[in-house]
Amino acid sequence: MAVKIKLKRLGKIRSPHYRIIVADSRTRRDGRAIEEIGLYHPVQNPSRIEVDSERVQYWLGVGAQPTEPVAAILKVTGDWQKFKGLPAPEPMKVAEPKADKKALFEAAAKESADEPKGEAITPKAKKSDKKADEAGKAESSDESTGA
Repeated sequence: MAVKIKLKRLGKIRSPHYRIIVADSRTRRDGRAIEEIGLYHPVQNPSRIEVDSERVQYWLGVGAQPTEPVAAILKVTGDWQKFKGLPAPEPMKVAEPKADKKALFEAAAKESADEPKGEAITPKAKKSDKKADEAGKAESSDESTGA
């Protein structure tokens, strides 16, 4: 039985997510897998790649052949070089950890509390201005109906 390490597509239209699987070479792309050994999410920035290195080394050792896309992923993670005995590649880019929302909120609240409380940004309309506007509208409506 010829065994391949290939990608199994998941996700919605234009939002692909892949699982790196070990399967018989004759099975469909999204068909039955012998084992799932990793994840690949190309849409995220940087791309999310998680590979179980120990299982990859085992399957490569027993003769499983990676497809071209999987071989490229294994070269990025360094598993292919490890299998072939080549020097390791430079480290992968890793997404920066997201800031804690609670800490950001507390910092913003503290900053706004330190600011002096002042006047509103937009000036309030004066009552006399409103009365003058209403009187002007009433006169203009009388002129249009009277003519």
